Amino acid sequence: MHKQIAILALATLLAACGSTPQRKVETRGTPAPVEEHAVGAHTAPATGGGYLAGDGPGTDVPANLDAIPDAVPKSEPPHRYANRPYVALGKTYTPLTAAGNHKERGIASWYGKKFHGQRTSSGEVYDMYSMTAAHPTLPIPSYARVTNPASKKFVVVRINDRGPFLHERVIDLSYTAAHRLGIIGSGSAEVEVESIAADTSLNTLARPDTVQSRPLEKAEAAVASSAPAASPAAAAGSNIYLQLGAFKSAEAAESFMEQMRAKLGETAKQLGVFVKDGLNRVQLGPYANHDEARSNADSLKGRLGFKPLVNLR
Repeated sequence: MHKQIAILALATLLAACGSTPQRKVETRGTPAPVEEHAVGAHTAPATGGGYLAGDGPGTDVPANLDAIPDAVPKSEPPHRYANRPYVALGKTYTPLTAAGNHKERGIASWYGKKFHGQRTSSGEVYDMYSMTAAHPTLPIPSYARVTNPASKKFVVVRINDRGPFLHERVIDLSYTAAHRLGIIGSGSAEVEVESIAADTSLNTLARPDTVQSRPLEKAEAAVASSAPAASPAAAAGSNIYLQLGAFKSAEAAESFMEQMRAKLGETAKQLGVFVKDGLNRVQLGPYANHDEARSNADSLKGRLGFKPLVNLR
């Protein structure tokens, strides 16, 4: 009788162990969006995108998602536990020990209200409206630039979680990061992920799509003159400027201008914001003529990492 009781107790214990939930890093591995043909998937309204039942954008989406700034890389101590090798869905992952030396291309997904307010692998509370992401092996915490090749848009996110582990996806973005990349509607998209070192210059993180690129008129296409810059008096009545960037929100323009001031030094005295066609344009000038503007654009390219555009007000 005692033997039968012991066997029943052992069987009960084994059954309980078998039903114990997997540890957080594994259950978090299920990405929010899935292919429409996957089991349990459904198609949400056009503004929501594809995601697992119970997940999605939520009902309290901030109205200023486009104004939420990118994460700013800074030096942070590595998390004590989140960077150890681990197993998720039967596969072993070994996190990288340093940021800035990893680049990959693959499918990104996003996760939303189902995980909003829950603990991430770093122990922080997940905020779907902040610029964060989950990655299988990038250091926690660290930073990454995620680019959508189709639109050329990119964002900078802080890695503070592990995942995704299904469908060979390379990164799981916060709702805001996915919105900024334009992949909320599709649920997932091909992206390029590049790890960023903590000491990366802010200048190199300026969005490439913020600079309004348009071909110069034929009259402006001549080789830049090496003539000395004109005096301030000569440029006083000019409408010729160099455009460094253009933004929908005034806050984004001001933030970008602060970054440029740090790079331009004394030249930053000529920096200002000009609103035109609904865009806040960060411009430098004025310049006396097109030759002077183009010459300065060439000389600034090395300092800024991009060549400003000649622009008429």
